[in-house]
Amino acid sequence: SIEMDLLHSNGVLIIQHLQRDYRAYQDFLNFMSHVGDPRNIFSIYFPLWFQLNQVVGTKMIWVAVIGDWFNLIFKWILFGHRPYWWVQETMIYPNQSSPCLEQFPITCETGPGSPSGHAMGSSCVWYVMVTAALSYTVRWKDKSAVTLHRLMWSFLWSIFWIIQISVCISRVFIATHFPHQVVLGVFAGILVAEAFEHTPAIQTASLRMYIKTNLFLFIFALGFYLSLKLIDIDLLWSVPKAKKWCANPDWINIDTTPFAGLVRNLGALFGLGLGINSEMFITSCKGKNSCKISFRILCIATSLATLQLYNFVKIPTHTEYLFYILSFCKSAAMPLTVVALVPYCVHSLMRTTEKKLN
Repeated sequence: SIEMDLLHSNGVLIIQHLQRDYRAYQDFLNFMSHVGDPRNIFSIYFPLWFQLNQVVGTKMIWVAVIGDWFNLIFKWILFGHRPYWWVQETMIYPNQSSPCLEQFPITCETGPGSPSGHAMGSSCVWYVMVTAALSYTVRWKDKSAVTLHRLMWSFLWSIFWIIQISVCISRVFIATHFPHQVVLGVFAGILVAEAFEHTPAIQTASLRMYIKTNLFLFIFALGFYLSLKLIDIDLLWSVPKAKKWCANPDWINIDTTPFAGLVRNLGALFGLGLGINSEMFITSCKGKNSCKISFRILCIATSLATLQLYNFVKIPTHTEYLFYILSFCKSAAMPLTVVALVPYCVHSLMRTTEKKLN
């Protein structure tokens, strides 16, 4: 439509302005784009929070998975273009004089652009963290504590918005999103996170409930995709565009395709359910050592170190279906490691040490 073309062309002007006048901040903006990467939720934020507060950690995974699932469905419905290919194909510029937008190694996302998955993932997980931190200070009753809570409220929400704005600017700067796409992503993420503030049932969900949820999310997404394909609507239309207009073919990564994100999130949710409902979790995280600060610090440090090792595990990409299966297994292993394997090993080590001392 004409209105959408005008919105896109204005967005291109903003991108050109950012790439021209904010060149000195390129490294910082690229870094903030990595900060907003939804995969950081599973490898950094979740290990930290789950050992500090299991309720918050569990909510974080649910919010991240459901939020990213909604993001996928919205992307398929909205058919949002990305700037780096839109400027090459639009007909609104005279004499084929399309603007030149610089691309970066993290520019060439292959899925549709609206809403931004980075902005949505970042806003939903930081919303959970900020509200969790404030839930501790809101209980303080004396006058000085109330004043401190208000200061904390202002400080944490200021940090929240600084991070979200920085992530949004970074995604626009690298020409992978238009401004309206990142704004939509931020507010969509906040809505998903707020919805889970009123969903306590996830804390007592059984393994059967986790499996049912996984099956529903997968069947709905696959059914939606196949139904539209039957009427000649290809929901993977963005992948050929990304491959065609990406400045460097090596920057195209199968990990950014729509189904790769879906499989990754379903694996993480399954791994969380498997871990929470395991005997190892009950023995370690529900035992007497679970209240010890030393136990939690050891679990955090070991979890973070172990999860970094997963980055060295490279999944073969030559066969797409094999990639999805292995990606699911790798994603499931990460929360399972944090929730069950690491705490059980730390618990066993501490128990052995205590016996030797006695």
